Amino acid sequence: MTSDLSTWTTCPLPARTPIEGRYIRLEPFAEEHIAPLFAASMAQGKEERHRYLFEPPMDRAEFQTWFEAKMLQSDPLYFSVTDKESGHAVGRQCFMRIDPAHGVIEIGSILWGPSMARSRLATEALYLFAKTAFETLGYRRFEWKCNNENEPSKRAAERFGFTYEGLFRQHMIAKGKNRDTAWFSMLDGEWLALKAAYEVWLDPSNFDDEGQQKRSLQNLIGSRA
Repeated sequence: MTSDLSTWTTCPLPARTPIEGRYIRLEPFAEEHIAPLFAASMAQGKEERHRYLFEPPMDRAEFQTWFEAKMLQSDPLYFSVTDKESGHAVGRQCFMRIDPAHGVIEIGSILWGPSMARSRLATEALYLFAKTAFETLGYRRFEWKCNNENEPSKRAAERFGFTYEGLFRQHMIAKGKNRDTAWFSMLDGEWLALKAAYEVWLDPSNFDDEGQQKRSLQNLIGSRA
C-alpha cells in the first residue's frame, strides 16, 4: 500500500521526551540510567548480546564515556527501556538514520537485557517506537536492519511484522569483518493492521496466570494480513 503524497511535506525529528506504555517507559538517556544499563549490558550472556553491536563490552569507565557521548546526540537518539513495575532501566534502543524529508526512520542499537528477552517488555518497546514513528511523527517507513548472520534478530523482525526486503552484500565493515546486511521494513499503510495485532497481544487478557501468551503475535498479525 502506497502513502498518499498529495499533502506530503516533511516529518519532525523525534523529541527528546519520554514515551509511556503499559509495561514500560521509554526515557531519553540520562545520568540515572548509566548504572542500571551498564548492569544490563554486562549481565550473563554479554558476549552474545554484544556480538553484533558495533561496540564491544566495556568496563564501567568506558561505558560512562560512551553513554555521555550518546546523551548529546540527536541521531541516533537513544532511549532507555524502563520496566514500570521495578522502576529499573533494563535495556536500550534508538531512533537512527532519521530522514525527515522522505519520512524514513530506523530502530537500532538494540540491547535488551535478560529480563526483557522474549517478554512483553521487548514487544512493547518495539510497538511504542513504531507507534511514535507512524502516529506521532508521521513517518512513512520504519526500518529494521541487522547483520545477516544474526539469526535471532532476523526472527525478531519477522515476528514483529517487518517485511524482509533483501540483502545488501558487503554493506559494512564491522569489527574488522565483512557485514552483509538484511533489510526489513514496515510501512505507514500497514500500520493500522499491525497496531491492532500488537494491542491484542499486549493486553493482559492475552496472558495466563503464569504470564504465558494465549495467542502469538505472529498468529495475530497473520489473521489481520
